[in-house]
Amino acid sequence: MALTFETLAEDFVFLEGPRWHKGCLWVSDMWGHTIYSITEEGESTRVAELPNRPSGLAFLPSGELIAVSMADRKLMRVAENGVLSEYADLSTLVSADINDCVSDKDGNIYVGNFGYDLMAGADPALANLILVTPDARTQVVAENMNFPNGMVITDDGSTLICAETFGNVLTAFDRSADGTLSNRRLWAELGDRTPDGICLDSEGAIWVSCFMSGEFIRLVEGGAVSECIKVPGKRAVACKLAGVDGRTLFALTYEGEMDEIGSGAKNARIEICQVEVPGATSP
Repeated sequence: MALTFETLAEDFVFLEGPRWHKGCLWVSDMWGHTIYSITEEGESTRVAELPNRPSGLAFLPSGELIAVSMADRKLMRVAENGVLSEYADLSTLVSADINDCVSDKDGNIYVGNFGYDLMAGADPALANLILVTPDARTQVVAENMNFPNGMVITDDGSTLICAETFGNVLTAFDRSADGTLSNRRLWAELGDRTPDGICLDSEGAIWVSCFMSGEFIRLVEGGAVSECIKVPGKRAVACKLAGVDGRTLFALTYEGEMDEIGSGAKNARIEICQVEVPGATSP
């Protein structure tokens, strides 16, 4: 039987960065400038406001929340009372807004960036990946990425896989003990699909949010599609496998045009369905 979504929560502007922590889904409303936590019953709580647009979220081993602040190209520490403090400044290492991120069990955080001013219609340019170590040191660990976006790290920590949105591929790297990357290779080619947010399941397959085509697909390495859930008339932005048994696929969708995102119209929602294979820990 085909999988279908139902709405869990709505009235958001544009959602990104779904993460599971303390029994709740945490998300960034990028153009609503707010981070929320959402219960499995759909009740939302404002966690913090980020004036420069939140995106990727990461929880350190201590439980502290680190959030991407896109426009000022910084990672911000978010206290339990919502107060912000600078964690790491990436502005000298990137050429455009930073976006999604992923963290490992030791507190290393990888951060992507657009590479160019997408919203202003600038000419496309390649971008890099930045590693932020647990002591908040920063370094470039991969270059010439075509809009690096959602990322996952395998449970054994050996591999990082990144969605290159406008390259239409998932790209894998080996990870060393110090967090640096090597052995760049193709994990899956997606044809015309544009991968945005991704999440890993316990069998090593990856759920991919295909932004332009409005699909959430489950991919195995090499590119075979084992599941496809369409969201007609919407953009598929990001996803996370979580919940009590890890089998709830939380899907972030957007119903509108690109030039409407900054208008403040509340066209985003969180949708859910139950799948067979539970999630892994990443992102």
